[in-house]
Amino acid sequence: MTVVTLIRAAELSDVAQYAYAATAPAGARLIFLAGACPLNRDGSTVAVGDYVGQAAACIENLREALAAAGAELTDVISTRVLVASSRRSDLGAAWAVVRDAFGEHDVPSTLLGVTVLGYEEQLVEIEAVAAVMDPS
Repeated sequence: MTVVTLIRAAELSDVAQYAYAATAPAGARLIFLAGACPLNRDGSTVAVGDYVGQAAACIENLREALAAAGAELTDVISTRVLVASSRRSDLGAAWAVVRDAFGEHDVPSTLLGVTVLGYEEQLVEIEAVAAVMDPS
């Protein structure tokens, strides 16, 4: 059961495909995740040249990092999606994968077009913060 509460803002545009804010209760353990990258275990970049494929690989790596910290996608409180492109269509393609992965848990998110990312041939990276309550 998630402790994250998504907050809608009726006064703001409903065009955004995510909640405008999210909270976690006092006592929640926050998990700050490094950017999930489209890398295989051997460090090679997957889906070279493919925004959708790299976004999907980032989501899978994000799931693994969350699991290692005792969390899952529904525990995520915010994301930042970085896409190495100045074309909105590329950003939109990567965003569609992220949005679909999160489904009803449409956390507050920022989508950014950037010049370059850290790994060779990398096009997408997803940063996240999650919140969980540890069993007492």
